[in-house]
Amino acid sequence: MYQNIHICAADRGAAGLLQVHAVSLANGFPIAGATVRILCGEDPARTLHTAETDSSGQTPQIALAAPPLEYSLTPGEGKPYSEYNLEVTAPGYKPLSIRGVQILPDTTAIQPAALEPAGDNEPQEDPVTIPDHGLYGSYPPKIAESEVKHVRESGEIVLSRVVVPQTIVVHDGVPTDLSAKNYYVPYRDYIKNVASSEIYATWPRASITANVLAIMSFTLNRVYTEWYRNQGHDFTITSSTAFDHKWIYGRSIYESISLTVDEIFDNYLSRPDVKQPILTQYCDGRMVACPGWMTQWGSAELGEQGYSPIEILRYYYGSDIYINTAEQIAGIPSSWPGDTLRVGSSGQKVAQLQEQLNAIAGVYTAIPHVESDGLYGPATSEAVRTFQSIFGLPQSGAADFATWYKVSHIYVGITRIAELQ
Repeated sequence: MYQNIHICAADRGAAGLLQVHAVSLANGFPIAGATVRILCGEDPARTLHTAETDSSGQTPQIALAAPPLEYSLTPGEGKPYSEYNLEVTAPGYKPLSIRGVQILPDTTAIQPAALEPAGDNEPQEDPVTIPDHGLYGSYPPKIAESEVKHVRESGEIVLSRVVVPQTIVVHDGVPTDLSAKNYYVPYRDYIKNVASSEIYATWPRASITANVLAIMSFTLNRVYTEWYRNQGHDFTITSSTAFDHKWIYGRSIYESISLTVDEIFDNYLSRPDVKQPILTQYCDGRMVACPGWMTQWGSAELGEQGYSPIEILRYYYGSDIYINTAEQIAGIPSSWPGDTLRVGSSGQKVAQLQEQLNAIAGVYTAIPHVESDGLYGPATSEAVRTFQSIFGLPQSGAADFATWYKVSHIYVGITRIAELQ
């Protein structure tokens, strides 16, 4: 499957792929011509591979050695991932070091590299150090809470309906740590980061989906109830596993997890006659037991047995839990038309898609410009296919749910529509 695999001495057995995405810390735009050196985690002086980013700020996918697949499918077998260090440089930017990039077998890891413009003599806050994965390292267990929050009808809840927020404010520490930094993270990026930090991307798709749904429902409960803001804090959620989820600044996102989130990011879990998303708590099920909650290793096993996502969730949370859809997605210029747009489609939604793609093409120059005529022809299909290739979506050339909202998300980020409104 893999050719020219780059191997560290202790990491023989399987291989995974790494792709680095270099962007400017100032505006999030891609950096072309950045040089990425991949170093063996066990021997930092040993360069395994050097790559350069293209016009979209992306390196080619690079095959790197990883432990055997069974390590990530069965607890206690051994460290499931290999670790590598990166050195990223680009003209006009400060060098960036990233340590501990985790490579799983048979998966693609997308590693962000946000470079600071070299405008002064101060060094970039460096390096980015990625700690152990949530299932391998030692982290505090979740402090149990009620899955439905009691709130007074006194205006404490700002939202009258479930809304997928544009941004999550993550407090990188326990709630009482006033020195911890707050990060403003796009909602989908937050969910992808947590899932990549707390489960293994090698698990069955049903297991990944069940865990993503639990993470999203928990997060939207924090958003809907304004849980921390009603306690006087200025953030949405924390990175502490004792209170919330494991979120890791600067870590790589796995492609299989990213695709799952893009396809279902407007979903959450409900119970009959309960308006707020359920605070779906869970534990690993190996180092920590949590009766009545989902266990992550247990969900992996059920997925291997052929359980569907909802069957996995009901196995742990009860037969009355179901998947719901948020009424609104914040920060999006226009909602998905409801049907996939493809060659032969026409109308205002097609014209809007074309306009957004053209705006994105001003930054991601590999995307061809198209006429905003409202007609979905071969040129529009090719522009969509190129967009999908850059942003890790199936390259169908058709604008399905995931593609429509990914285009909207990137468009808003580039044009700063949210700030203007």
